Amino acid sequence: MDELLVMKNISKDFSSTKALDNVCLSVSKGQIHGLLGENGAGKTTLMNILSGNYPYGSYEGELFLRGRECRFFSSKDSERNGIAIIHQELSLIQGMSIADNIFLGNEKGNGFFIDRKKTREEAERLLRLVGLDDDPETIVEDIGAGKQQLVEIAKALSKNSDILILDEPTSSLGQEHSEAVLKLMENLKAKGKTMIIISHKLDEIIRIADRITILRDGKSVETIDNFNKDADESRIVRDMVGRDINDLYPKRDAEPKEDIALKVEHLSVQSKRRKGELSLDDICFDIHSGEVVGLYGLMASGRSKLVKSLFGKFNGLISKGSVEINGKRVDLRDPRHAIDEGLAYVAEDRMNTGLSLDRSIKENMTLAGLKKVTKKGLLDKKKEKGVARDNLNSFRIKASSYEQDVRELSGGNQQKVLLSQWFYTDPEVLILDEPTKGIDIGAKYEIYNIINEYVTSGGAVLLISSDMNEIFGLSDRIYVLAEGKITGELSREEFSATKVMDLILKGDKRS
Repeated sequence: MDELLVMKNISKDFSSTKALDNVCLSVSKGQIHGLLGENGAGKTTLMNILSGNYPYGSYEGELFLRGRECRFFSSKDSERNGIAIIHQELSLIQGMSIADNIFLGNEKGNGFFIDRKKTREEAERLLRLVGLDDDPETIVEDIGAGKQQLVEIAKALSKNSDILILDEPTSSLGQEHSEAVLKLMENLKAKGKTMIIISHKLDEIIRIADRITILRDGKSVETIDNFNKDADESRIVRDMVGRDINDLYPKRDAEPKEDIALKVEHLSVQSKRRKGELSLDDICFDIHSGEVVGLYGLMASGRSKLVKSLFGKFNGLISKGSVEINGKRVDLRDPRHAIDEGLAYVAEDRMNTGLSLDRSIKENMTLAGLKKVTKKGLLDKKKEKGVARDNLNSFRIKASSYEQDVRELSGGNQQKVLLSQWFYTDPEVLILDEPTKGIDIGAKYEIYNIINEYVTSGGAVLLISSDMNEIFGLSDRIYVLAEGKITGELSREEFSATKVMDLILKGDKRS
């Protein structure tokens, strides 16, 4: 094979931690190379070396590009050699136009003046290349997350890179926009572009990659060519986590109970932006105790708006409807009332709205149920430590101690801290919004078991996920949401991607 990139015996230490230990990676020209591993396996560290974010001298090993040894002392050195990285967290400036974002730091002009005509023409060409027909002068904050991801790719392509590194490019996208990114990668490959993709979505990697390299605990475990889903999926998972996981979605023995834990009737919510219009229209659904109910819809379908309304975040916009918890009608005017009535809401964005990153694990665990560890306004520190100690063990959180800052944990362990925070409120109904976003397979499996234990004990779960396989794997029933309306309900026996998409299209036609 024509090896465009070879990384040999790469090792890197962070203080006393060995992040990479003699890792080897070979990437062929014109191929898509998948890089897999659990959180903390070393994937992003390896790519930060390749992209010059960790300069030569801060690691050991050799890097060869087009057969020539390279030493990158900065990201600019890497870019000059034809390498561009698209990080998981988008680097776009929301208040700037698409065109200005694409060429930020690489402006079209003579050094003093920006050539607006050339900027627009080049931006239009790049947007066409990634499948967007938006006006380049559109402000980035006015387009959705899926389009922003494509703009980020256009920005990388503007640098005429030979190698594109995509770090979790679909982690925050729904099925529709994820599909657009994957198709774009296939189109770029057909034009000779070389790509390295990091993703926790194993099905996407297996579908799109020509070769896979697996890392575990900072070491390269295996590189696989010519793989197929049926023969190699369990092998890949075993290499990633170091053990067999026979069923990614563990089975629940218990059946849903007859009593209804949550009942929503005729809920309508006004639009924030368009006066007189409804963003949620006549929503009706229920969840039984001991049941997981999935809520599936594309981006902008109203999923997050619905759960935030239930949790009291959009109470002023609710125009009609009622909510009952265990047969009692409740007034969820704000999150505190929602918690008191037995609702818990694990938000999608754990970094910004779920956790207090600069606080300890211990402090985060009791944040939502603070009144349980206070007496007459004073914190019972002994009780708080006991809660943290118990949760550290029961949720299998990997940390030096419960005094460690949450910021220092891996994504999977942060998510388990967030779950423990809400379980401490003793909820009757648990709302999970993208509970495994950006989390590796091993951590996902542990979280699925936590969900199953809660439901088996009689809890009720409303699950939102952009991963259709996850919705199918965990749910007892599914409601499909499109254009702010529930367009149908599916029992487990009816689950299929075709039926879900038919219900989504039904909603689009009604609007």
